[in-house]
Amino acid sequence: MTTASAVTHPTVEVLDASDWRRRADAHARRADELTAGRRRRAARGETHPVDDFLFTYYSYKPSVLRRWHPGKAVVLEDAAERATWRWYTLVEGVGRPDVTVDLNAYLLDRSDLVAAVGRLLRATSSRPASFGCFGLHEWAMVYREAVPRHDVPLRLGPAETDAVVEASDLRCTHFDAYRFFTDDAVPRNREPLSRELQVSREQPGCLHAGMDLYKWAVKLGPIVPGEVLLDAFELARDIRTIDMRASPYDLRGWGYEPVAIETAEGKAEYVRRQREFTARAGHLRERLLSALPHGESVRVN
Repeated sequence: MTTASAVTHPTVEVLDASDWRRRADAHARRADELTAGRRRRAARGETHPVDDFLFTYYSYKPSVLRRWHPGKAVVLEDAAERATWRWYTLVEGVGRPDVTVDLNAYLLDRSDLVAAVGRLLRATSSRPASFGCFGLHEWAMVYREAVPRHDVPLRLGPAETDAVVEASDLRCTHFDAYRFFTDDAVPRNREPLSRELQVSREQPGCLHAGMDLYKWAVKLGPIVPGEVLLDAFELARDIRTIDMRASPYDLRGWGYEPVAIETAEGKAEYVRRQREFTARAGHLRERLLSALPHGESVRVN
């Protein structure tokens, strides 16, 4: 059982009304730019095999990205409109409607989540990165499958796609990719994965672990600064692009040139990009860990 103890954090930043409103407006504009394509397509009833993933798999609407939070231990001056927001509270004794995130109330509701995310992020950060998977999880998801998961043709056709899997060493470490493997692909993975083993298997070179930082940023809500949230979304979007370019699908009609991981050149390109994303994810992971309340605020029994 996880319980929240009393929390007292010194205020590290006070933002006057003009400052925090400027930042909130800039955040909303940036969010609108990042989600413009999705919103246009939704209005027309159109879909996109790459970009829509971040809104369908993670199930967060564009409006979620527009809401800026300052993070914990920040006071917003003259912010009466936020006093009724969930997990915000008025600052007492200042003579005006200043607000801040109420960590006590937040942890009463979210201490389990904070503890779980902290364990996962710290465990992932503690391990060396592995770069030998070559994005084969997407190939394992269509291995010996009559109908591919996406309504997009296979670049090499079914037989050659299966041959690539059979000639490869599947080294997936991310359960939420592994759970979509076809039944025939599951025993080909180097080791079986499960939700219970996630904390002990997740490693920083996994692009899906980097993509999931967006999910954790959303789930952690008001304790995560808005800038971290949008940076996590941008990273997830960039990872999704390389993920699908390296997949067995032929997306050239959508403007995506393939990263042909069945070749030595394609493998080298994939690893180069994977290393870049791993570095970006590492910085974001540390920013998310910094956003969490300190260890004394959450007690796990």
